[in-house]
This record gives sequence, C-alpha cells and structure tokens, in this order.
Amino acid sequence: MTSALLKYEPVIRLSCYFGVLALFAGGELLFPRRAHTVQRRSRWPANIGVAIVDSVVVRLLIPAGAVGFAFWIQSHRWGLFNVVPVPRWIAVIASGLALDLVIYVQHWVFHYQPILWRLHRMHHADLDVDVTTGARFHPVEILLSLAIKFGEITAIGAPPLGVFLFEVLLNATSMFNHSNIFIPPRLERVLRWMVVTPDMHRVHHSILRPETNSNFGFNLPIWDRLFRTYRAQPAAGHDGITLGIEQFRDAKELRLFRMLLQPFRRY
Repeated sequence: MTSALLKYEPVIRLSCYFGVLALFAGGELLFPRRAHTVQRRSRWPANIGVAIVDSVVVRLLIPAGAVGFAFWIQSHRWGLFNVVPVPRWIAVIASGLALDLVIYVQHWVFHYQPILWRLHRMHHADLDVDVTTGARFHPVEILLSLAIKFGEITAIGAPPLGVFLFEVLLNATSMFNHSNIFIPPRLERVLRWMVVTPDMHRVHHSILRPETNSNFGFNLPIWDRLFRTYRAQPAAGHDGITLGIEQFRDAKELRLFRMLLQPFRRY
C-alpha cells in the first residue's frame, strides 16, 4: 500500500485534476450559470499557466509533497494519531476534517493579514470566476499553504491515505465551487448544506469587501455557518454581482507575468 501510493500518487492526482477540469469546463459551456464578462481566451492562458508554475515550483522544492511528508511523519511515529491507537478509518476521517478546518482558518487569516492578503489577492483579482479560477493561486501562497499543512500533519499525525484523499478532494471541490455551472435552485439549496457550491463561493469573489470577507470554506460549508462568516447571496444578485477587486481591473493584469508581480506592487 505504502509503495503503491507513493508511486502512483502523482499520476492519480493529475488524472483526477484533468478529469474534473474537463468535466466542469464542459458543464460551463453547456449549462452556464451567468454570462461571462471577460472572454475565456483572455483569462484561461494565465490561469492555467500559473497552475503549471505552481506545480513545477512544488515538484522542484518539495518533490515528495504532502503525502510523502505524511509517510515520513508516520515512519517517525510523530503526531496524535501515531501515538493514540484509533481505527484507521477514524484517523482518516478526523484528519480530513481537521485539514479542512485549518484551510478555512488559513483562508480567513490570508484575508485579514495585510502581507498575506497581498499574496492571496492575486486569486481574487480574476475579473470573472470559473473552473480555472480554482487553480489561480500565487506560488508563494502555495508554498506557505504547504508549510501550514506540514505543521498540521506533524501535530495530528495525519495518515498518508487521509492526506492523499484530502488533497484529491480539495482540488476537485476548488474547481467545482469556482465553476460557472447552473444548478437548479432547489437542488442548490440542499447541496450547500453539504458542500460549498458555486453560488455560495461566488459571493466570496464579490468586489464588495463585506462579501469578499465571507464564505471562506472550500470543502465543507459547516465552518462558515459555525463561525458566522456565512453569507447566503450577494446583494446585487448573481447576475448583477461585480467580481474581482478594486485594483488590477485593467485587462493587461490578466497576463501571467503581471499576475505573478501583483503581490509586490505598491497598491
């Protein structure tokens, strides 16, 4: 199991990534939720380009990734679940919930800490939101996120299988909740009790700061409801909402090189 997971983990993750990307990209073409305000050809090259940059940076600097790190922690028997005997399935589920909670808290902090917001705002500077926005993160933010994840894996002794499943799920849900797919309202109202839906997360990409600072969850909506950061709908409605941030609204800011420089710009 150990050798197989280590060997095939990159292949499985890449297959899932491109499969989910194709699924939701196709869904956006067939069943769009709202009309695009910026054409895909202006946004997709840089959004996909920064995802490639992120992958290359991580593979060069941390080739084993979070799953490999979890195996290393397990081999040293560090962390809660490597000390306290619990059934494996409990450790896997509990680790997934803990990792998701930390992602929520991390996301909240990146919005309210000015230096971290400079990194995260590149994600919010997209002038529209669709499946590719779910992969649009600055490489420095990706590395910081991995460092935080490594700290949590060390503390709780997250089993490698739990980390692997969480990573696959996080990639899939990030693309899902950023996608521009129409979901029938009655179904969407039920779904948003179980998973962060596109309508729920779109509020988070509003140009209005009170709306931007809401709906921080990626996988589970329970954290926003529990910590009172949940906002059901944008004030202007989903057809009238303005997406992005006040800075970087010129179309030239959608170029990859300028996106990578955004955290270091003076405004």
